[in-house]
Amino acid sequence: MLRLRSFDEFKSIFRTGKKWIRCAEAINNIPNIQENVFYSIGDSLAYMITDSKKEEKFCGHRRYMDIFYYLEGGEEVEIAPKKNLDLVEKYSDETDREFFNGFGEKYEIKQGEMVIVEINEAVKCSGGAKKLVIRVTVEDNYFLNK
Repeated sequence: MLRLRSFDEFKSIFRTGKKWIRCAEAINNIPNIQENVFYSIGDSLAYMITDSKKEEKFCGHRRYMDIFYYLEGGEEVEIAPKKNLDLVEKYSDETDREFFNGFGEKYEIKQGEMVIVEINEAVKCSGGAKKLVIRVTVEDNYFLNK
């Protein structure tokens, strides 16, 4: 997990690489985004503005990293390595999700901050924030199953 204090910090760390440039493009497009509608940039990135909901289980991915950019409010985010959690719903290739129970490290995330959850981790959110959710592929520039 990487916690960034601002979009400017994100831009200073992730200046190069197609997927990071596309992440910045998605964030710069915020004024044009309708809530709860997924948008995509190529086949490597999808994003949406949504109200965060309380999650009972940890959610992990294998093909996409989660990036959360907090637009309004904040929430508690609990993150743990998947290997330290108990699998309760096996991985689905269709949704790129698997679910876990257990305990992780808790962080209070505030408006303007960003969180990057890597594929070896799972996340559970407390809800109550409006955020941009970005799902960016960990594969180079294509999907292996296509």
